[in-house]
Amino acid sequence: MEHRPAGIAPLPPALLGQLRAVLGERLCIDLPSLEARSRDVSHHGPCPPQAVARVQSEEEVVEVVRACARHRVPLIPFGTGTAVEGGIVAVRGGVCLDLGGMDRIVEVNPADLDATVQAGVTRKALNRHLEELGTELFFPVDPGADASLGGMAATRASGSAAVRYGTMRENVLGLRAVLGDGRVIRTGGRARKSAAGYDLTRLLVGSEGTLGVITEVTLRLARNPAAISAAVCAFEDLESAVAAVIEVMGQGIPMARIELLDEVQIEAVNRYSGLDCPVKPTLFFEFHGSATSVEEQARAVGQIARRHGGADFQWAHTPQERQRLWQARHDAYLACLALRPGAAGYVTDVCVPISRLAEALALAQEELRSSPLTGVILGHVGDGNFHLVFPLDPQAPAELAEARRINQRLVDCALALGGTCSGEHGVGLGKIAALEQEAGEGVAVMRTIKEALDPHHIMNPGKVLRG
Repeated sequence: MEHRPAGIAPLPPALLGQLRAVLGERLCIDLPSLEARSRDVSHHGPCPPQAVARVQSEEEVVEVVRACARHRVPLIPFGTGTAVEGGIVAVRGGVCLDLGGMDRIVEVNPADLDATVQAGVTRKALNRHLEELGTELFFPVDPGADASLGGMAATRASGSAAVRYGTMRENVLGLRAVLGDGRVIRTGGRARKSAAGYDLTRLLVGSEGTLGVITEVTLRLARNPAAISAAVCAFEDLESAVAAVIEVMGQGIPMARIELLDEVQIEAVNRYSGLDCPVKPTLFFEFHGSATSVEEQARAVGQIARRHGGADFQWAHTPQERQRLWQARHDAYLACLALRPGAAGYVTDVCVPISRLAEALALAQEELRSSPLTGVILGHVGDGNFHLVFPLDPQAPAELAEARRINQRLVDCALALGGTCSGEHGVGLGKIAALEQEAGEGVAVMRTIKEALDPHHIMNPGKVLRG
């Protein structure tokens, strides 16, 4: 079901003429192009844009933004469409600005551990390039999907490795962006610290295209660890697994990844990815460091796991085995949807302080047990972020209402525990009310910033802020 209200006016012929003069055949108004950019991978219904502008340079972005500003037409930045909060759904119509063609790696500076890329470069493409250069470096933010780095910056993405390496907030050193009137700004830089004025980089990271179009990002890189080990460990119940996580993190063991999948999710992953894990609540671990430190970390975590009733570790020894294990974890969302062919995914995204994780997960379990919906629990529990995923019938409003009720319960709980309504997925369409609940008067400040940078409300309207 589309979100878009009736009465959206056709695009002005003058605007289409101006865009075609800049882009030629890369201005698309055919139905397949519009439908391909009408939705992300979530339950949010599709709303196709009225045109797609497939840009290849910052200069073309400027021209498209200026033309849309002149005609007061909405502009929706698009990367790979892999997000889950409806951030690229064209709820007010307008022009989809497809940045996929801006895929040039501008520079890599191995001595300084940084790289600058255009917004359309994906994280896997950057890591392949770094490997081909023989740099022994990689970009560590891993949301699972092969998302564009501009989109990851715009949504302040994170993922399974954030417990060690941080999120996009920590790993974007600077960026270039086109504002709603066509001005180009450069924020931050390659220096590792700066006290020069307002932090515009952090303002734009996580702004979801509502303040400007990110065209280029300068990223912090990490060195490949000398040794990597990965393992899975099954527990008799979720409470024991969570208690082990809290103790591991409380002891300061430098985990690279620590992921939780409940028994329903494990069964789905076994089916979808061909694993043979015991159908029990399970932790996925990864350790990075020197050979000695990795061995010490694994031994310490193993002892903690056993104290909480964990089974012996099942090790993934080779790079191929690790890749298979973590690909299965990354495909957990798809595995959940496969439990109910044709389903749409509803994903919650709360994050709480590690010490309060057990309380939040206990509520999640309670809600799942009492709900008629099928759902799974998974998450990046090393930093307190977890998800309930519901495979919903897209034609059943009652199911969506129940998922929203459970999500609200989780948001209420997370905020009461000092947490947040969105650990990594952003606000988009789905969490506007939750943001208002969390930020209070801060939303008015956000709106003031929005008015200053986008007075005509053309930049991804209807997302993050109400109205």
